[in-house]
Amino acid sequence: MSLTPLPALYAERRDRFRAEERALARRSLRFSIARFAAAFAFAVCLIAIVAKASEPATLGVPLAGAGVSLVAFLGLLGAHDKVIRAERRLGELGKIQKESLARLAREWDALPVPSVAVPGVDSPLARDLGLFGRDSLFQLLGTARTPPGKAALAGFLLAPAAPAEIRARQEAVRELNPELELRQGIEIGARTMDSASPDVEPFLRWAEGDPWLLPRRRGLLVAARALAVSTLVAFGFVVAGRLPFSVWAILPFVNFVLSFSIAKHVHEAFDRVAARERDFASYAELFRLLEGRRFESAKLHALGEAMTADGVSAYRQIDLLRRRLTLSDVRHSAPIHFVLQSLVLWDVHLLALLERWQVSAGRRARGWLSALGEVEALAALATLAHDEPEWTFPEIVETGTPEIRAEALGHPLLADAERVANDVALGPPGTFLLVTGSNMSGKSTLLRAIGVNTVLALAGGPVAAKRLALPPVTLGTSVLVEDSLATGVSFFYAELQRVRAIVDLAEAARGKGGTLLFLLDEILRGTNSAERQIAVAEILRRLLALGAIGAVSTHDLALADLPALRDAARTVHFRESFEEREGKTAMTFDYRLREGVAPTTNALKLLAMVGLAGGDPER
Repeated sequence: MSLTPLPALYAERRDRFRAEERALARRSLRFSIARFAAAFAFAVCLIAIVAKASEPATLGVPLAGAGVSLVAFLGLLGAHDKVIRAERRLGELGKIQKESLARLAREWDALPVPSVAVPGVDSPLARDLGLFGRDSLFQLLGTARTPPGKAALAGFLLAPAAPAEIRARQEAVRELNPELELRQGIEIGARTMDSASPDVEPFLRWAEGDPWLLPRRRGLLVAARALAVSTLVAFGFVVAGRLPFSVWAILPFVNFVLSFSIAKHVHEAFDRVAARERDFASYAELFRLLEGRRFESAKLHALGEAMTADGVSAYRQIDLLRRRLTLSDVRHSAPIHFVLQSLVLWDVHLLALLERWQVSAGRRARGWLSALGEVEALAALATLAHDEPEWTFPEIVETGTPEIRAEALGHPLLADAERVANDVALGPPGTFLLVTGSNMSGKSTLLRAIGVNTVLALAGGPVAAKRLALPPVTLGTSVLVEDSLATGVSFFYAELQRVRAIVDLAEAARGKGGTLLFLLDEILRGTNSAERQIAVAEILRRLLALGAIGAVSTHDLALADLPALRDAARTVHFRESFEEREGKTAMTFDYRLREGVAPTTNALKLLAMVGLAGGDPER
């Protein structure tokens, strides 16, 4: 089978990056050999120097050789490091292309399963629709790797956005769609954080906290500046012979005493920021990628503005903090630190620099990460839009009768070769879609397709449809219901609790002037058929009275004839076919939605197919 353009694109990039990685690996090997040769030459020269130490006149050549070999080794060290980093980057790029191919084919086992710890990831809605975990929508959108990126993307999926925000995200996703190099560049920078996520919370607590020195102890800073200037000026008088050294020595002594009295507070401040700044600085490369990017969409432009402080980009601010912290490392060298403290009270001035950063930029650091996370989440949606060019961006309809109209709607988690698309209509209020059909015919898949596409639509992403128009809705589902032995909850009671929660959602939506979209798959299976029909009719009556729209799947064909539901139900069905193949019955499905109630059932056929129909039970 010939490759489609997108698989061909990713396959070509994968092969190209692998070839370049192999070329760099060969170059890296040459560097390793050269480094070994330089180190060996340096060792030989050292041995020669030791051997000829008693003959100084003969040391010129080995000394020169040692110097040249040492300089060569150090130069090779820096150049080799660049090659190694480039080789690793190409290796990651190759993995990204491989994962992109797996994503197109929905080969879930070949994709990492991203974890995210935010409220709602284990909610009934998330479980019903397969939003998180293996074979999930979150795994499909798995290019978001940083903690804020994963949290932002999870928030997109769990919390429906307002219509204006949805349109703003759609515009941003469209702009990021063709930016393949930028999107994959962001993914490379984020991949290292997926398995070892940096803990930046301690750093953010310092950045958002109150400074110790400024402004409450500004007098101390003024005194430190005055003492530093006085000490240096007075030393000039000592050198000029106009001031006795013994008199001048009083000033370094005062500086040292003052330094000792505040050392505990100053060094604790240094340690708090230095211990966690490195974790925060791991985001610097991602900020660098976005620095200076001019985006057209209002959403991306606003996020770019949010990644600045006083007009300076987050990347520059992080680099400034890193350089200032480097100066604080002097305290680890006791002799040098003693001299600087005695002469100019070095730590006080450096702490003032760090706290100025804390005041001017630190309080925006959390906002930088939040904005970066949103960009990463939008890039994940843009990757989906890029990889599924036949999908569309939905239309959010805020006026008129709440209805959902979809053309060629399919399940986003199925591969193109497996996905069967159907036209679907839900609403207006007062009506619901009753989906009938036999076992395995596609009823549950249809409900999940509606639900997952709705989640994508309300997140601002593309949907697996030729066209989709929907109102702003609250989504309530009952698809995967489980009993609980630990809490003593039966299956039927668990179903009732889920349905009660959905009715509560409908009441809340109605109270806010909104609409609930309900998706109920074989509800109230835990009771007998007669009581079930009465209970289902009552539940649907309550939901429809609250202005909700939605779909219900069922095996129970009698539901369509209930007087309480007959006028409100629009019936559709899936159909199966049976064929005799080599003396055995084979069942096939086309997964095409048809009008009306299903004309057939297949439970007894399935019983026979697995050898459980007929025969002597004692045999």
